[in-house]
Amino acid sequence: MLGLVNGAFYAMLSLGLAVIFGLLDIVNFAHGALYMVGAFAAWIMLDSWGINYWFALILAPLVVGVLGVLMERLLLKRLYGLDPLYGLLLTFGLALILEGAFRRQYGVSGQSYEVPELLSGATNLGFMVLPNYRAWVIVASLVVCLGTWFVIERTRLGAYLRAGTENAKLVQAFGVNVPLMVTLTYGAGAALAGLAGVLAAPVIQVTPLMGSNLIIVVFAVVVIGGMGSILGSVITGLGLGVVEGFTRVFYPEASNIVVFVIMAIVLMLRPAGLFGKEA
Repeated sequence: MLGLVNGAFYAMLSLGLAVIFGLLDIVNFAHGALYMVGAFAAWIMLDSWGINYWFALILAPLVVGVLGVLMERLLLKRLYGLDPLYGLLLTFGLALILEGAFRRQYGVSGQSYEVPELLSGATNLGFMVLPNYRAWVIVASLVVCLGTWFVIERTRLGAYLRAGTENAKLVQAFGVNVPLMVTLTYGAGAALAGLAGVLAAPVIQVTPLMGSNLIIVVFAVVVIGGMGSILGSVITGLGLGVVEGFTRVFYPEASNIVVFVIMAIVLMLRPAGLFGKEA
C-alpha cells in the first residue's frame, strides 16, 4: 500500500511535469519546490489562520498556480525559442531560491499536519488494514490525473492547447490568445504540484527539503513514461510506486535505486520512453 501511495504522488507530480514539457517544452526543475510550497501553504493556512484541510485543498493549489503564473510571465517567457537548457537552469535556480527562503524561515526539522478528522482511522479489508487517508490520496490522485488527461486529449480546450504549441500564429489567427493560454497552462501545471503537496502534508513531514528529495525520482518517472506523454506519466508513476514498494519489502537495499535501474533499461531498449513518440 505504501508503494501505491508513493505511486500516486509520483503520478501527480510527473503529470504536472509532462503537461508543462509536452505543451510548453520547458524542463521545469522548480516543480519539486512548487510541491513543497503547496504543502507549506496548507500548513500555514491551518497553523496561522485556522483554515482546514478541505479549504486548503482548493486554496493552496490556487496560491501555487498564481506563483507559477508570475514565474512564467516575469521570467520564463523571455526564454521561449531558446535552447531548453536555459529554462532548466532558470527553474533550477528558482527552486534553490524557494527552498532557501523556506529553510531560512522554518528550518529543516519539518512541521506536522494532522489528518483531517473525516479521513482518520482505517478500514479492515480482510487481507489488510487500509488507512482511510491513504485510500483518499490514491482515489484523489487517480481522479485528478485522469481528468487532466481527458481535458488535454479529448476536449476542444486541449485541442487548442496542443495546436497553440505546434503553430501559435495559426491559432492566434482564429482569435485564440496563445500567450495567455501558455501562461495559464504553466500555472495549471504548478497548481497540480501544489495539490500534490497538500495531499502529501498529512502523510509526511512538511519540510523545505521535501521537494528536492522527490524531484529526481519524478524526473526519472517522466523519462521512463516518455517526455511529454501525459497518460504515460500517470501509468508509469503508479506502476513504479508499486515496484518500489515491493522492492522495499523483499530487498530494501535496492529500493532507492530500482527506479533508476528501470530507467536505464528502458532508455537502452526504447530511448523515447515507454509511451513516448520516436523522433
